[in-house]
This record gives sequence, C-alpha cells and structure tokens, in this order.
Amino acid sequence: MPYDIVIIEDELDLGNVISEYLKLRGFSVLWFKTATEALEYYRENQQENKLVIVDVQLPDMNGFDLASAMVKVNPNQPFFFLTAHNEKQDRLRGLKIGAIDYIAKPFEIEELVLRIGNIIHKFSNHAKALVSPGAGFVPIGDLKYQKDQLFVLMPDGREISLTVREAEVLDQLAGNINQVVKKKDILLALWGNDDYFNGKSLEVFISRLRRLFKASAQVSIENVYGLGYILKIK
Repeated sequence: MPYDIVIIEDELDLGNVISEYLKLRGFSVLWFKTATEALEYYRENQQENKLVIVDVQLPDMNGFDLASAMVKVNPNQPFFFLTAHNEKQDRLRGLKIGAIDYIAKPFEIEELVLRIGNIIHKFSNHAKALVSPGAGFVPIGDLKYQKDQLFVLMPDGREISLTVREAEVLDQLAGNINQVVKKKDILLALWGNDDYFNGKSLEVFISRLRRLFKASAQVSIENVYGLGYILKIK
C-alpha cells in the first residue's frame, strides 16, 4: 500500500500526535520509531513514498546518516528533518544532504501540516509536468536536458541524474538563458519564501549544477552579486 507520508520519530507522544493529526487531515501515514526499521522498509518500497519526515536524533542511527542512506537508494526522494537543535551548522548539514525543509522542535502542528501539504502538492504537480507527453530533450548549449526522466546528457554521452529539486532549479534558469534570474524569485517559486535557510539550500543546489556543468565547454552558472544567477551559454 502506498503512503503519502513516512515518519521516522522515536518520541512516542510526538510521533503519535503528528501521525494522528495528519490522518485526520486525510493523509495516509506510516510511522517508524527506529531508523533500522525505516531503512529496511524504504529499500523495499522507496517508489511509494511521497514525503519522508526524519527526526535527527534517533536511538539507533543519526537522522542525517539515515537520510543519506535513503538518498543513495532514491536520489529523488523529497524529505525534511525534525530536530530539537536549531543550530546553523545542523541546518546546513541537512540542506547539503538534500533536505527540502528543516523544522525545529517545538513547533506548531498546524504549521507542520501546512508545510507538508504544500510540499506534497508541489512535488506531485512537478512530477506530472515532467512526465508529460513529448517533453523530450531540452538543448542547453552542448548539453541535453531530459525533463521527463530527470537527467542531463553530457557532451561525452554520459547521463547524469538530477533530483527533483535540482531539476526545478534548472528549469528556473533554463527558461531565461543568458538573463539574470533573481534569487528571490527562485526561492518564492520553489520554496514559497526567501528566508536565510532556504537561500542556503538554493546555494547548495546551484553548486551541484555548477559541478555538473564543469564537463561542458559552453554552459556555466554565474553569480550576479546581490541579485541572482545567470545560466550562460557561449
């Protein structure tokens, strides 16, 4: 059975509250209390999960390590962290792994549910757009971007996979070749707000795309200080 949300949270009271509240809002939920059980399930059912919520402090494995293991199984898995810590270092570590959000405890359950609904809606709509008939290759200089299968065909013939979020960022830039795309506009379009930590998350995804483009003789991403980015094609 597919689930909308998989939760990995060892605090019984909190896990129960989150699980039951989400069920009342119409979400199908699967709750694990240990990372070991969650990872075993995930490896067998990774295509079924719309969203995974990971507690950072778990009894048998660090939540960051668990998320890293999940990403190796499925690089396109949307996930975010719950944590009792609100330190910059921890937030940036989570974002570098690929988290799309990061919520510090204690939090308002209504805020959590709202974020979850927005994330699932956004990623579901994006996935539908990517598999639309005739999407095919989008030429970007000497690269070819395959939108429906989330990969970039390199000049040497290699296929480099993208995560959903990397593809979304690339979509924002590729729609405005050789033009400035404001950082604020990307953040509002993809994250819904332009706060500090979402800005740092965007920088991580830009860095990943830059590393990908190093194999290209024609394509690069340039910073426009204080404003945004330009996807340049020579």
